[in-house]
Parts: sequence; structure tokens; C-alpha cells
Amino acid sequence: MYAPEIPLAIVEAKDTQHTIGAGLQQAMGYASSLDVPFAYSTNGKGFVEHDFTTGKERTLGMDEFPTPEELWQRSCAAKGIDTPHGQEIVTAPYYRAPGINVPRYYQRIAVNRTLEAIARGRDRILLVMATGTGKTYTAFQVVHRLRQTTEVRKVLYLADRNILIDQTITGEFKPLEKVSTKVEGRTLDSAYEVYFSLYQQLVGDGGEEIFRAFDPEFFDLVIVDECHRGSAAADSAWRKVLDYFSNAIQLGMTATPKETKDVSNIDYFGEPIYTYSLKQGIEDGFLAPYKVIRPKMNVDVYGWRPESGSVDDEGQEIEDRVYEKQDFDREMVIRERTEQVAKKVTQFLRETDRYAKTIVFCVDIDHAERMRQALVNENSDIVTEHPTYIMRITGDSQEGKAQLDNFMDPDEKCPAIVTTSKLLTTGVNCKTCKAIVLDNLFGEQGMTEFKQIIGRGTRIYPEYGKLYFTILDFRDASRLFADPRFDGEPVQVYEPSPGDPMTSNGDEPDSPPDTDPTPEWPEDPDEDDPKGPRRVKYRVHNVDVRVISERIEYYDDHGQLVTESLKDYTRRNILGEYDTLDHFLSTWNAEDRKQPIIDELKERGVFLDELRHESGQEQMSDFDLICHVAFDQKPLTRSERANSVKKKGHLYEYQGVAREVLETLLDKYSTTNLVDLDDTRVLDLEEFRRFGSPMKIVKAFGGKRQYIEAALELEHELYSA
Repeated sequence: MYAPEIPLAIVEAKDTQHTIGAGLQQAMGYASSLDVPFAYSTNGKGFVEHDFTTGKERTLGMDEFPTPEELWQRSCAAKGIDTPHGQEIVTAPYYRAPGINVPRYYQRIAVNRTLEAIARGRDRILLVMATGTGKTYTAFQVVHRLRQTTEVRKVLYLADRNILIDQTITGEFKPLEKVSTKVEGRTLDSAYEVYFSLYQQLVGDGGEEIFRAFDPEFFDLVIVDECHRGSAAADSAWRKVLDYFSNAIQLGMTATPKETKDVSNIDYFGEPIYTYSLKQGIEDGFLAPYKVIRPKMNVDVYGWRPESGSVDDEGQEIEDRVYEKQDFDREMVIRERTEQVAKKVTQFLRETDRYAKTIVFCVDIDHAERMRQALVNENSDIVTEHPTYIMRITGDSQEGKAQLDNFMDPDEKCPAIVTTSKLLTTGVNCKTCKAIVLDNLFGEQGMTEFKQIIGRGTRIYPEYGKLYFTILDFRDASRLFADPRFDGEPVQVYEPSPGDPMTSNGDEPDSPPDTDPTPEWPEDPDEDDPKGPRRVKYRVHNVDVRVISERIEYYDDHGQLVTESLKDYTRRNILGEYDTLDHFLSTWNAEDRKQPIIDELKERGVFLDELRHESGQEQMSDFDLICHVAFDQKPLTRSERANSVKKKGHLYEYQGVAREVLETLLDKYSTTNLVDLDDTRVLDLEEFRRFGSPMKIVKAFGGKRQYIEAALELEHELYSA
């Protein structure tokens, strides 16, 4: 039976001056993007149909357009969903309630494809969705819809970090809180329907295998969050949890599927049934574009060699060789290098926003602590008033982890800067994170971690001015942007041998130690391997370290490196939205509110603030900057525009308090980047308090409507100057 909320067809309608099929390719493009099986074109005299399930096309009369039920049956037949039980699964309704977002188009595709795969009998499913695109929300809708059917009753949600579990329970899965529980301790209550657990909790510290307290048939659905990590390896101790519940449907979700010679998500889950990439997210405007600042320090470029026979600060004789950037903070700690990184980060924040949420990724816990201290010393003016302005959040720091919620809270100013190593690479939903600092190392298998780190900044949060983010790269990690693996489809590299536990006669494998090359336990796994020799780390100071060059790179909405200048890049993006000056001006003048125009351009990767700073035009408004850069118009400063309005005598139309208020509004415009003068919130600012409350001020104009009209008229005079 057809479910009305499942889209089946796209119809592109043209006027009678076009042929019947003129809009078909356009409709096919829409249908392909939206995963809709049928596309139609019409000019009002008939239809042309393209059937994606067969690849065939046909012409139909105006009275031959198929009914929704016909299209539904054709679609189900093509997908192999022709049983009542299969159709029960795919037609189960979404969760809808006040305050719950309607699924975005790609989330709908991911959910529908998951249910279609289950309806066809598939029990190992992989979804690949870029960080920040709502994997957890997608999982919730999958669980909700399946629980409306006879297919699923008991659900297990697995992750490897407490923060991932806790955010999920109190966030997207909150509507199911009455039937949900978090597995803690060794007591398992079978009365619940949705269980959240850490792998570690089910395996047990001493290998007690607590999961065996459940019957192997207990769960109908197992969701594996961040499945690229612990459970990805065939010989992982955590894999035994999935093997034990092997009769359940298992859904793996990740932004970065792991495919190496040792580890494979694809070998276990199969090819992804859907991939929504970072590139697609940026193109669609759901994810933030980014720029990269690459400071180069002399010791990183040329290396550093100690004098023969030198000892470090702890009296150890230093091995005589050239130490390079891959050695710094792992084998060779140069105090001045850490201080230079801290100075550069602080300089960037001083020039932009000192309270911008910033994550500094370091080599290890020791490096994270030294970086925290260096940043504190550079920002002592703020730290004096706000001791938690800078915090180290690593697995061994209870004080730091206690501040994690405050860091993620958009309304909390502190901490603004956090240093870390591994703990914040995933699972931290800091929507307002505006700066990512890379001072860590990425080896041959570092692409997964790199993508996860970049994902910390990709979330858009317009309410707090977060439309893009900045990466400060001190280790040349941004070279990985050019790697095809960064935004490409996952390719299976792993080749299981006949003796592999994953392929040995279907028997449950033995339980070898967890040898995942990058295990991610809740405590930061970034220190020396306790089983191996202790890593020698030299510590020195009084080394000449300085920044010798700096390069700024911009990545467009296709994730490609922009080699043109910032000005040319900005010009091209503006012209992509407004092809002529008249087009821009007509749009600008037609809208009472200008800020949405500015915000839309910023979403397209137009970095107005950066361009203003780079060009030294701090007194130029967004309007003049756009006109000057894109359309070669002579710019005016904000002060010049304000003075022009005053000289024309426009303010003489008003008397008393009303005129003084407008004069103050002009002064405010001339000294700040105020865009919408009619926004009554400006009346709450200190400059206007001498006139009384906002209510009293608007009364001087005859009321709020008259005040807004006066402000809009003043705005018109400013921009017509």
C-alpha cells in the first residue's frame, strides 16, 4: 500500500512553446538527486516518462498519467519489495512531532534505502554520511520506523565513548527515553526496548563478556556508531559483540569508513547503500566551507640539529641528528616552537573573535598540556577574569572533561579554546566551533583521523554567525585535502586470507588481543604503548624559532584548493549569485532586511571579513566591499556615506529626540558593520540608553511602524549616496 510521504515522481512543466520532452533532462536531474524512481516532462499536451528502474522512456497522453498506487507497485516490484511484510517495513511512518526536524532530502534517502535493504532481507548495512549531516538523527528515524513494524522490537546502540552515548540518549533519541536504558554495571534489565552501551561495558574490563547475559537472539537490530573504529578490525576484541548478536540486523554508520590492508568496513557490512559526502554537504549548504592558514616556521622547514654532545633540559644526551617537523613534540620538544604556535593562534583570534570556539589538536597529552600553558600565557588578560577560558580536554583530565559540555554549549563563552590529542577527534557536537588548529601528526593511515578532525568544524550554525570555519595548519596536514580518499568513495583494500577469523567456517573466532592500529578507548590512547619500549623525548629551550612565511588557501564548495587570490575568488563567488551590478542592486533595494543577502553570500564561500582585513579596508561596509570587488565600483567608507546623508539635510525632516536618535544611528553605522538599521534590537545598545527605553524611543517617531519606516528611509539614503 502506497505511503503518501514517500516521493515517487518529479514532474517538470513547461509552457506550450516547448516540446513535451523539453524538461525531461531537468526532471531526471532532480529525480536522480532525490532518489525518486520516475521523472516526467510536460507542456500541457502530454507527458514523457523516464523510468529509472528500467532505463526506458515512453510518451503518455494527458489522461494516461499513472496513479500513485501504480507507480508505487512498479517501484516495489523493481526493488524486489513485493511481499506484504516488505511493504509494511518500507511504508512505516517517520517520527513527527513539534520541535523535531523534518528529514532533509539525503537523510530521507538514507532512511528509505536502509528500510528497503531490510525489506529485501539484507542484515548487514553500511551508511556513510559526512560529519555534521545528522547520522544520529538518521539512526533515530530508522529505529522509530522499524519499531512500527513486526520486524524490530529490541534495539542495541553501540559506541565506544560515553559522550557519544550520552549525547544520543539526551539528544536525537530523547523521544524514546521511556523505553530506553544505558547498560551500566553487570545487571541487565530485559524490560527495556532500546539499549545503549559501550563496547567496553559489554566486553568487560577482564574479558568477562557481559554481553552473554543476553540471549543471542535478544536484539533484532544493532546500530554500530562510528563503525570505522574498534569493531572494524577482524581480530578486535570488540568484534565478538557483533558476532554474538550475528542474527540481528546490523547497521554500521560512519563518516569515514576504514579501508586498509588490515581493516575493512566493507568486508563486514558490504558496500555502502548510501554515501553523503563532505563535498555534497558543502554544495548543498548544509556544511560549512573552510579556509586554511599555513604558517611555516624555520625549524619545520629546515629542521633543527643540536650541537654535538648537547644535553637536554633533563640532562639527557641528545642524539646527534637533524630533527624535523614529524619529530617535534614526539621525540624533540622545543619550548619556543610551542610558544610560537600559541602566539600565532592568539594573533588569529585577536584579529577575528577571541571567544571563537577553537580546538587545538596536539601530538599527545604532554603536548596538549604544554600548549594549554603557552596559550594561557598569551591570553593572560582574559584568563585573569575567566580561568576556564583555555582548558585541556584529554582522557586523563577529569577537570577538562568536566568542561566539555560548556565548550559545546553555544551560550557558554568559556572554555573558548581547548587543547586535546585524540579525545575530541569524534563525537564532540560543537556546532559553533570556528577554528581548528592542527599541530599533530598524520601517518600513512591518518586519513580517517584527519577527516574526523575536519568534521569538528563543518557544522553550520547561522544563529551564532557560524557559516564557515578556519583551519590553522602547522604540520602541512592540509596536503590530505588533495588526496582522492578525502572525499571519494570508499574502496575495499582488505583481502581476507583463508585463515582469517572472519572467513573460518563461520565459527566464532578466538579472542586475540585488540590489535586495531588506532584503538580509541575513552582514555586517550595517545601515549607510549605500555607493552613496548618507552619513547625517548628530549626537551630543549633557547632555540631560535620564528614564522618565516604564511600562506592562506581557500577551499571552494567542491573541496578544491583555490589557487587564485582571495579577491578574485570572492569576485567569482559573488558573480555566481549576482551576474550584474543591476541584479545585485535591485535585490539589495528590494529587501528591507539586508543581512540575509550577506549571509547567503557567506554560505557560498564569500569571505567578506577576511577580504576586508587583508585589503586594509576596515572602514568599508559589506555593501561597498561587494560593489567594489565584484563590480569595480568606487567604494565609500561608512563614515563617508554617513556624512553624505547628513550634508543632504535628510535629518532636518525630524525634530527633537527623533532626529538625535537617527543621528546616533548614523554614528553607529559609521563605526560598526551595522547592516539593518531598522532592526529595533539596536535600540538596546548603550549609545541609545540616554533616550530611554526602546519603547520610549519609538514613541518619539509616533510608534514602532513609523520608527521602522524612518530607519528604512535613512538606510535608503545611505546606500543611494
